[in-house]
Amino acid sequence: MRVMAIVKRIANQFRRDKRTLALMFIAPLLLITLINYLFDGDTVKPKIGVEGVSSSMVAQLKDTDISVKQYRSVDSAKDTIKSDGLDAFILQDGSNVKLTFENSDPGVSKQIQMKLQAALMAEQKETMKQLGASMQEASAKIQQSLAKIAKQYTAKTGQQLDIPAVNLQIPEQQQLAIDTAYIYGDADTTFFDTIGPIFIGFFVFFFVFLIAGISFLRERTTGTLERLMATPIKRWELETGYLLGFGIFALAQSIIVALYSIHVLDMVQMGSIWYVLLITLMLAMVALTLGILLSTFANNEFQIVQFIPIVIVPQVLFCGIFPLEGMADWLQWIAHIMPLYYGADALTSIMVKGEGFSGFATDLYVLVGFTLVFMILNIFALKKYRKI
Repeated sequence: MRVMAIVKRIANQFRRDKRTLALMFIAPLLLITLINYLFDGDTVKPKIGVEGVSSSMVAQLKDTDISVKQYRSVDSAKDTIKSDGLDAFILQDGSNVKLTFENSDPGVSKQIQMKLQAALMAEQKETMKQLGASMQEASAKIQQSLAKIAKQYTAKTGQQLDIPAVNLQIPEQQQLAIDTAYIYGDADTTFFDTIGPIFIGFFVFFFVFLIAGISFLRERTTGTLERLMATPIKRWELETGYLLGFGIFALAQSIIVALYSIHVLDMVQMGSIWYVLLITLMLAMVALTLGILLSTFANNEFQIVQFIPIVIVPQVLFCGIFPLEGMADWLQWIAHIMPLYYGADALTSIMVKGEGFSGFATDLYVLVGFTLVFMILNIFALKKYRKI
């Protein structure tokens, strides 16, 4: 009986806590549905540009599931790759081949290399087959001509003329000299080198969100917020004070994470370290304002944790670790309302591509916009504690 009493108490507790029930039964269904659509998208074909490449080679590349765009003449393969969003460019001049990779995703570069080798082998095999058939046909014609000559000679002289067998040899095919270049990184660049900046942004965002939410919740549960609201302080002053107070530690965390990742873990860093710190700080501010906002809807630390599957996990799925190009349009639209998507894109542009301010300015402005929106919502959310 006592055991059943405990079971009944826990069951009633869960029954009254609608948020926990939703977390247990609805959130997993939503996330697994999202992941199903995420991985059920179309496979993204590598996109390459070609100049001076034979039509048969283009056909072989297309047969290996590569999207090929042909050019008559380009001034710079690197500029063409950047402007047209290509993954690689092949420039052939006789037996010399210049292969340039964009290489922001080394996996795609290696995939193109493998498919290019397969296409070259297939074309070489087809060329040798056609050449062999031509040589056999030529040998047969020469043999027939010699036989005709021998027959005429025998008719005139009465002497038999021995005709040697004709077997033309296939000449050795000239090997292509392939020169490989990379816009970002080099041949040793790994997949983690390109997603490392994304994880820097994610960990800054996640821990600031969690700590800010729990800390602000404690301000409420311990009565500190109510005492502050009993003073003449305005809501915007209170919000600004909390942001600056938590922001000092968020700034320190951003600096430590960024410097450790770059100088200790030796992550790729092509751009300015100051730009990296700027973006990580903005991500921390977005996470800070979002954490404070959501904490107003929580009554304890457990309820703060409940927001993680709904708020944090989707951002991980859409921040760029998984390619967005093959997703459905509505899934790509979801990615563009995730703050971490813009932070990850900016950090990748700075650390992997080495771009300047103009390369990530839009991402920065969007992060600033998220911060301001969450700040305004926080000010209005404080109305539930006091109307000023």
